[in-house]
Amino acid sequence: MEIALSILVGIVVTCGAYLMLSGNMVRFLFGLALLSNAANLVIFAAGRLTYGAPPLIAPGEAGPLETVANALPQALILTAIVIGFGLLAFTLVLVHRANRSLGTVEGDAMRLAEPDEGAR
Repeated sequence: MEIALSILVGIVVTCGAYLMLSGNMVRFLFGLALLSNAANLVIFAAGRLTYGAPPLIAPGEAGPLETVANALPQALILTAIVIGFGLLAFTLVLVHRANRSLGTVEGDAMRLAEPDEGAR
């Protein structure tokens, strides 16, 4: 299963990089979201895919009695989802503001465009 996840991560990273290099800011946002999801898949695969019980310790025991799931990758993925959403929201607002100010979402056209004073 880890091999399949590795191949999937490679495909998602490739698609994300392709979209980010296209020059269109909307495609850049989709590529950024794909790279964020690929990072989550990498963390998920690094935590090993094993079946186990919740990591709870019975009263009076020094440790768990059976195989338990690793909670660290789950916590890291949850944190990465929140950070990725915040980054995506910020870049979405930034691209929207640039579109209103410059009138385009193309990277090359943005470089050459003059800011519109009426967009404020």
